[in-house]
Amino acid sequence: MHPPLTLHRHPMCAEIIEAFQKCHVDHPVKKFFGECTDLKIKLDQCFRQEKALKRKANFEESKKFKEQLQAYKREMAEENKES
Repeated sequence: MHPPLTLHRHPMCAEIIEAFQKCHVDHPVKKFFGECTDLKIKLDQCFRQEKALKRKANFEESKKFKEQLQAYKREMAEENKES
C-alpha cells in the first residue's frame, strides 16, 4: 500500500506517479495481472528515497533544537548560580 498519490505532496516522484496512474487508466484489467508492476516498484523506491531525505532533514533539525535547548539550560543554570 502506498500513500495517496498527490503530485503536490510528492514532487520528487511526480513523473513516476503520472506514469503509474496513466498505466492504470490505459490497462484497467491488465493492471490486475502485473501490467503496471514495474512502475509500482519504481514508485515504492522513490517513496523510500523521499522518506529517507525527510528523515535526515528531521534528524538534523532535532539536533539543532537539542543544541539550542542545551545552551538555554546552561544559560539558565549560570543565571541561577549568580542569584
